[in-house]
Amino acid sequence: MNFSIPEHPHLSFGTLFCIGRNYAKHIEEMNSKPADKPVVFLKPRSSLLFTNQTITLPPSSENIHHEVEMVLLIGKKCRSVPVTSANKMIEAVAAGIDVTARDIQADAKKNGLPWALSKGFDTFAPVGNFAKISNQNNIQHLDLSVTVNGEIRQSGNTSNMLFSTAEIISYLSEQFTLYPGDLIFTGTPEGVSRIKPGDRIEAKLGNNLSTLSVHVSS
Repeated sequence: MNFSIPEHPHLSFGTLFCIGRNYAKHIEEMNSKPADKPVVFLKPRSSLLFTNQTITLPPSSENIHHEVEMVLLIGKKCRSVPVTSANKMIEAVAAGIDVTARDIQADAKKNGLPWALSKGFDTFAPVGNFAKISNQNNIQHLDLSVTVNGEIRQSGNTSNMLFSTAEIISYLSEQFTLYPGDLIFTGTPEGVSRIKPGDRIEAKLGNNLSTLSVHVSS
């Protein structure tokens, strides 16, 4: 079953959780190191964007990247969920993009400062249609990709995640209470690259299970 959020106003969102460093080759391309536990950061609700809408690039950044991800929609309130039952908390999944102001992020990292600003501008969290998964085991075997102006930039599979969806949900629920409507961006494979005004970005999860198409403007 597929459903599109703008067509279902009764669905509301809560916290936008994001997981960094969850694909080994992306860690390599960013000259980072794997972490023993999921790397967690947040995005504000105002960063959400939906298909056929427009990413607005802020003038304060000159190097903004796309990061295609599988996004989880939490369907049940939960706290301290064991890994064995964590995937039961998932209501649906979607293709998403973690838009990142890379220069702002790099500057913050260099100075040992938080880099929430680089991830949290308005329109910096586009998501496609949410699709329910009949077999939870399939979540960890989904292709995901993104194209910019028809050119493939990123292509991967959720089987390559260092922390599985169940491990992520279990870990987050140990730190916070999760609520229906919370979203979890689960990390990006390698191939992140710069976007610019006029670009058309299309992301896909699974065999058209979820698709996303957005424009870029300044």
